[in-house]
Amino acid sequence: MTDAPSVAGLPAADFFDFEALLSAPEQAKLAQLREFLAAEVAPYATDWWNKAEFPAHILPKLAALELSAPAQRGYSHLFAGIVIAEMTRVDTSLATFFLVHHDLFVESLYGFGSEDQKARLLDDAANLRTTGAFALTEPEHGSDVAGGMETRARRIQGGAADGGDAWVLNGAKRWIGNGTFCDYLLVWARDEADGGIRGFIVDATLPGVHRSRIENKIALRTVQNADIVFTDVRVAEADRFAGISSFEDTNELLRGSRIMVAWQGVGQQLAAFDVARQYAVERQQFGRPLAKFQLVQQQLVTMLGNAVASMGMMVRIAQLQEQGAADMPQVALAKSYVSARMRETVAMGRSLLGGNGIVTDYRMAKIFSDAEAIYTYEGSFEINTLIAGRAVTGVSAIV
Repeated sequence: MTDAPSVAGLPAADFFDFEALLSAPEQAKLAQLREFLAAEVAPYATDWWNKAEFPAHILPKLAALELSAPAQRGYSHLFAGIVIAEMTRVDTSLATFFLVHHDLFVESLYGFGSEDQKARLLDDAANLRTTGAFALTEPEHGSDVAGGMETRARRIQGGAADGGDAWVLNGAKRWIGNGTFCDYLLVWARDEADGGIRGFIVDATLPGVHRSRIENKIALRTVQNADIVFTDVRVAEADRFAGISSFEDTNELLRGSRIMVAWQGVGQQLAAFDVARQYAVERQQFGRPLAKFQLVQQQLVTMLGNAVASMGMMVRIAQLQEQGAADMPQVALAKSYVSARMRETVAMGRSLLGGNGIVTDYRMAKIFSDAEAIYTYEGSFEINTLIAGRAVTGVSAIV
């Protein structure tokens, strides 16, 4: 990958040139993405982060790249992952918006939506004329939401505006990315009748939907995470996801989004290396560049090794995806491993910048802080470790 910003004449952070595995059309599309990010995102991302403002004005230009759900458009899984890594490399928050909307909401429509739902919603969502969110996590249930979900759905006959059946939702969700401004929420709730998990496409403007922004975050400040409360929200049967009958049906979506978050961990490391190397080459101390000190070179090489190892693991995951063979334990191992390497890498980068590493003026503080969200969401480091541990021992240590 081309460094952003680059250090002229020096090797790229993609030290093993994994990008060469992409097809020529994919490489050309990636170049378009980079041009967009360089012109529309990189100069402004830190200011958006500092102000905790989401740049809705750039969505039409992002949509024009036609990158929604890349695998559905015929691109490889490797390309889809590198897209997320490259977005993250420039702005983690924008990448998070993208994967929440496209890899969870839009992919859900592709995978579980009825023909009517696809006809009504898919084109606008894929082209960012409307936006969506994935409302799963609850105030009291994160890692255990599968068994502990408290949001309830009750079916009532003839309760819809057209005389058809409807559902009434009650409960609360937390940490919902895009939740403050999205047009639609994909809400997961427990059926009061049989305890099964159901999915619903909820118009976010319906009566009884209350949204409030989560404040005082130290990571992903540009992302508009929301607390959402549902009070007797009436949803037509036509807006229930017919393809969902249990929590197991969501595993494909969660596995895919977990892969994309692991790719974010790659992008974070590429960004940290970019910034740290640039700083080390340009910063003068004791009459010479920081890069001439042995310990600084050791840190940079460790950061590079972490990034390359993480990327290599994710390239293999992408290959398994192409074969339909990437299972959850493999994905969990990748997410936990990449997260751990990412945390080490960004900490080294922050240290290398000294005092300048704690102010967003130099980007590293933003990279360092955003890494904490990646370490936790889409399965915390610990939960993903235990999923892989269960696979290799045959016994579960989660409960």
